[in-house]
Amino acid sequence: MSEIYNKMVEFSKNEILPHTNDVDALAQFPTASFEAIKREKITGLVVPKEFGGMGLGLEEHTQTVLAFGSTCATTGLCYMMHNVATMCIVAYGTEQMKNEYLPKIAKGEIVLALAFSETGTGTHFYNPEISVTKESNGLVMNGRKSFVTSALYADFYLVLSNSAEAEGLDNWIIGKDLKGITFEETAWDGLGMRGNASMPMLFDNVSVSDVNRVGPSGSGAEQVFNVVAPFFVIGLSAVYTGVALNACNTIIQYSMDRKYSDDSALCNIPTVQNHIAEIFTKATSAKHYTLAAAKSGANGDADALAQIISARLNASDMAVEVCHKAMKIGGGTAYAKRITIERLLRDAYAAQVMAPSTDVLSIWLGKALTNQPIP
Repeated sequence: MSEIYNKMVEFSKNEILPHTNDVDALAQFPTASFEAIKREKITGLVVPKEFGGMGLGLEEHTQTVLAFGSTCATTGLCYMMHNVATMCIVAYGTEQMKNEYLPKIAKGEIVLALAFSETGTGTHFYNPEISVTKESNGLVMNGRKSFVTSALYADFYLVLSNSAEAEGLDNWIIGKDLKGITFEETAWDGLGMRGNASMPMLFDNVSVSDVNRVGPSGSGAEQVFNVVAPFFVIGLSAVYTGVALNACNTIIQYSMDRKYSDDSALCNIPTVQNHIAEIFTKATSAKHYTLAAAKSGANGDADALAQIISARLNASDMAVEVCHKAMKIGGGTAYAKRITIERLLRDAYAAQVMAPSTDVLSIWLGKALTNQPIP
């Protein structure tokens, strides 16, 4: 593991862990954790050095999200999306846009999020229905995004729409206080990932222009598959690998601490030893697979996207399987929420439905492996 991973693990223990239980129990955004992330300028992880950032890439992004996700899945998820949005500006933003946003991101002054999902297209977020039209006074955006993570807490949102001036899609950076922007402030009450502050974002005749567009007209789909897909998908793989590792470590420790009247420990039972061996194998396989896929992406390997998608599918399955087996070992104590396995199991189930869902990703992987265009 790199120095950055060890540093982020230590940061997570000190700055994220103390808030993790409240994030879940109260379904509240991890504000305190993000204040620490901003204070330490980890917001600038992937910002190039010339703009004041760390200048790191896909591998370090993955390792940092893994460290955060091993402590608090919600924090890892929200931070991962910030990096994805930042990378779109790094890769496609004009010099003006880079000079305006990247130094502020690097200093921890602003946080970004993604506003891609819509009710009409569901997990196929890359087929937006939100409209941008040419009016007498310029370009106007109208529509509704459904599940916007970090809603109200992020300062700027990347919004995917049709392109009014070219074939294809456009990607826009929109400030939360821009006229015509509102949020449906209904409480997010998810089964898991309860602190991600997901809520709809509404656009009512929002004026946009070239200064808001990330990249040239019609480049939105290119950004989705060149930047969003690798950073987002490997980020999700890291989040759910973190969940699996957390469950693994938690239940191993519990099995050693749980004593019977004869002073023998739960871990002395052969059946439990078998379960622990299986849990460790699955959790660590997700970790190694995720890190290897990130390295493949960083190296630009020909099959990198297939590796990344496969790692995400594997991590999603491993998180659920590890947590399910850990619940069995924990028994009534785990079911009664006296240890964190129940929370981790709920977080793990989000992996199946978060866009792009595992079903969609399986199709993508099949296409990638048979030289067919995605999607």
